[in-house]
Amino acid sequence: MSIGKLVAGALLALACSGCVTDAELRAADEARCHSFGFRTSSEGFANCLLQLDLNRAADRRASFDRYDAPPGWYYGGRWW
Repeated sequence: MSIGKLVAGALLALACSGCVTDAELRAADEARCHSFGFRTSSEGFANCLLQLDLNRAADRRASFDRYDAPPGWYYGGRWW
């Protein structure tokens, strides 16, 4: 086996190890809401799941906002 194939396989395995399916994410969210004391079919449980999803979406937006503005600029003017 060549070194190139070995490195490519290792990089592919590393990239796939960070993947989480929707079902795994939902199960983790449900477990977290259960740990807070919410029962499965209650309104509080649904709100807990909603807040976890909204927080995840806000984190994604914040990570993309850093790359939208050119260096040295912020919304509304220049830094210097």
